[in-house]
Amino acid sequence: MANNVGKKPVAVVDGVEVVLANGVLKVTGSKGNLELKMPHGITVEVVDKVATVKRLSDSSDMDKYVGLVRALLSNMVTGVSVGFTKNLELSGVGYRAKIEGRDLVLNVGYANAVRITPPEGITIATGEAGLISVSGIDRAIIGDVASKIREVRVPDPYKAKGIKYAGEKVRRKVGKAAKAVGAK
Repeated sequence: MANNVGKKPVAVVDGVEVVLANGVLKVTGSKGNLELKMPHGITVEVVDKVATVKRLSDSSDMDKYVGLVRALLSNMVTGVSVGFTKNLELSGVGYRAKIEGRDLVLNVGYANAVRITPPEGITIATGEAGLISVSGIDRAIIGDVASKIREVRVPDPYKAKGIKYAGEKVRRKVGKAAKAVGAK
């Protein structure tokens, strides 16, 4: 029996085409196209702009793949129609981010600037007040690029300086000087 995520149908919005051919799921939309190599024993049926993920056998091993393929298909449909964006924030005195060509150049307290080149299909933009925006159609690649940008200078729990996701709460710690006088 498939789990709850795998049972939910995926609404295919107007302008998006979902095709399964030769074990490869192709999703095409206004922003681009994405492909997914399907696990053996899983198929996708599209009827009346609704896609459902089915397993071909009653093997219990297939349950885990039904939910995975359904989540990936949903992300693909959203990506090619609307796209995804992940925002990061710089916090620290003198920390700056700028775009040179396609590359992101970060000045975050190191002796040399750090240069990050995004993969094809990913766009990086900078805004005021140290805002960095990573956008594209593939949610997994956007998350990877945002993670690599954050790894350049992970937020410090003592001073809260670094690169963090927008809305991320950095758990602050007290220093040893504050602990000596009884702070908690």
